[in-house]
Amino acid sequence: MNDQHSAGSRERSDGPAVPAHPSVLDSVVVYASGAVCRRRARVALPPGGRLRLTGLPQVLDGRSLRARVLDGPPGTAVTEARLEPVAELRTPAELPELRAQLDDAREHECAVRERHRLVLTAIAETTALRAVPPQRRRDEPLRRTPADAWLELAEFVDDRLARLHGRAGELTRELELAEHETEVLTDRLERSSTAGPVHPVETSATVLLTLTPPHLATDPGPGPGPDSDAPAAPTDPDANANAPELDIELEYGVPAARWVPAYRLSYRQGSGTGQLMLRASVAQRTGEDWTGVRLALSSADLDRRTDLPRLRSLRIGRSQPAPPPSGWREPPAGLADLFAGYDAAGPRPEPRRPVPLPVAVGAAPAAPLMSLAGGTRAADEAPEFLGYGAPPPQPGSPMPAPPMPAPPSAPAPAPAAAPAPAARRARASRPSAAPARGAQAGYAEGTAGAGAGARAGGGGAGGLTADTDGERPFAPPAPDAALLDYPALVLAGPEAPAARRGTLGPPSAGRAGEAPSPAASAARALIALPLPRHAVPPRVSAGSFDHRFDAAAPADIPSDGTWHTVTVGEIPLSVRSEYVTVPSVEEKVYGTLVLDNRTAQAVLAGPVEVTVDDEFLLTAALPTLAPGGTQRLGTGVTEGIEVARRTELHESTAGMLNNSTVLDHRVHVELVNRLGRAATVEVRERVPVASEADIRIEERAAWHAPTVPSPECPPSTRLWRVDLPPGGRAELDGGYQIRIPAGKAIVGGNRRN
Repeated sequence: MNDQHSAGSRERSDGPAVPAHPSVLDSVVVYASGAVCRRRARVALPPGGRLRLTGLPQVLDGRSLRARVLDGPPGTAVTEARLEPVAELRTPAELPELRAQLDDAREHECAVRERHRLVLTAIAETTALRAVPPQRRRDEPLRRTPADAWLELAEFVDDRLARLHGRAGELTRELELAEHETEVLTDRLERSSTAGPVHPVETSATVLLTLTPPHLATDPGPGPGPDSDAPAAPTDPDANANAPELDIELEYGVPAARWVPAYRLSYRQGSGTGQLMLRASVAQRTGEDWTGVRLALSSADLDRRTDLPRLRSLRIGRSQPAPPPSGWREPPAGLADLFAGYDAAGPRPEPRRPVPLPVAVGAAPAAPLMSLAGGTRAADEAPEFLGYGAPPPQPGSPMPAPPMPAPPSAPAPAPAAAPAPAARRARASRPSAAPARGAQAGYAEGTAGAGAGARAGGGGAGGLTADTDGERPFAPPAPDAALLDYPALVLAGPEAPAARRGTLGPPSAGRAGEAPSPAASAARALIALPLPRHAVPPRVSAGSFDHRFDAAAPADIPSDGTWHTVTVGEIPLSVRSEYVTVPSVEEKVYGTLVLDNRTAQAVLAGPVEVTVDDEFLLTAALPTLAPGGTQRLGTGVTEGIEVARRTELHESTAGMLNNSTVLDHRVHVELVNRLGRAATVEVRERVPVASEADIRIEERAAWHAPTVPSPECPPSTRLWRVDLPPGGRAELDGGYQIRIPAGKAIVGGNRRN
């Protein structure tokens, strides 16, 4: 990134200036975690086909940067989009007023704290005042103690301590008020939007675009070369007045954004339909305010795998397929002389880095960058594998042991010496089958499978081959996923160790002992944001399907990291009012709303504010309602419908020899509707379930089992559905008989309900 910025500076100083144009945020798609923003800019085709777009947030993900031309001359396209940071100096007038207030409050707190410290120091010094008599000489007679001087000193100390303690008390109260004011302003600043400038010097993101074909623009002529001392020709503002205009769209992802659904249900008694208003709660801390943007919400993951799993063949034998080519290349010639001028300039300060602790030979490092069949190496222990690095070792050759990490000031380790002639002769005298077996076994398919096979059986597919001389063959090293992410690799500068300078490697952000990036910090803080009551993350409620909701009107969401409610749209539902009672558990009737989703749009789980007949009823938890699905939403106890339940039990014997005990259970339920409208009540009862063949259960009632059993209605549930007119009454009779052998009894006693 620094190299790109330096290159951009040289372009601005040596070549024609690249015009900068502002961009406007047009639309945002918020995913389960993260968001995709789209900006648009209307610009004129610049000379040379290069332009710069400003206004981008600093926390954007550079890997997701995309640019395209929506409208312009035929054949015009974006060939390169490069993200470049630019440092900007802000004047005190450009900083927010809250930042200035916080700085003043901190200065005032520091001043009060210093005065309080000085007063406490004066109190300690005054308390230490003591009358010290002069040292008496050997032949000098005793002298009388001047009592008046002692009393005057005591009065002076008491008077001064009284004034100092009074001043210390005033400063203590003033310091508490100053600390409270600083805390309040700090909290307000943390909760405020992060879109505006906060510090005097900040880094903003810009995008440098290269367009094609450049011959459509006015040819500026040959400019001064990089070695020319002639000043750059001034640009004419009217030279590009007649150039064709382009409509450019810029797309990028930001990690610090999330949303959860929320609803408001409006229903009128007897209407049969209701309006479900989708009102999403959105929070974002992306460094830019979303003002007047077209908002869309999705339950999908923003960053997920798109490659399909591949099942490789498993081959048994010495002949194995050749491994796929890796990304290793030999370092370019003259790499050691690249920083010769830098080293000749003199000593440089050592970079602050933690001193590595001694690691025992064979111990596994904490963060390996290379997966080896016989062991792992850390980033500082294997500099040759970062970026270009050395090529993988030849198959069958033993892997050298990991070297001990050297301190930062130690020189680079010397290359390993060539093996002794005696060792070479010993290896040459071995049977020829052993090297071949090790060579073929070392290239088993799959890095993990090869490593596991080498550890389990000595190499090969499934560990079917073994080295007879006891020397275990090693699989070739496989690069870590961070090393294969080529756009994210950075070039190590002169401050890096000698073995890594001039090579490519993963960025240092996120390693142990270093501060995380601003994007990672913002995303982590947003993940820790507490959810609203009854809220469910969309990935949890959506299940295996993903859904998208487009807002009907533009939305405004500041970048303050708190929840903001946005109205998305309406979903028509079929709603009817029913009542449910379970008198065997509780003699109360509960009101429910039966929701039928007849649309093609899913309703995810979340909090819902229920309004019946324009009166707010309660806030409940709405379950996920798939297209074509039906769910019940409880609205609480209905006092206008009364229920009572009575039970009877008759125990007798039956059979020719009275060898069966008959337990006759009778259930009587009464319902009274005192509402001013008709009501449909569902009464739920239960019957026992026999687990033995000699126990029979006979039901005697007009109830029925549930069509689809559920956790609320298991298979032993029995249902009555009763339609009660206003002021109506209904009596329901049911029961069942349990026939058990005479020598058996129900656990807990037969006489129980």
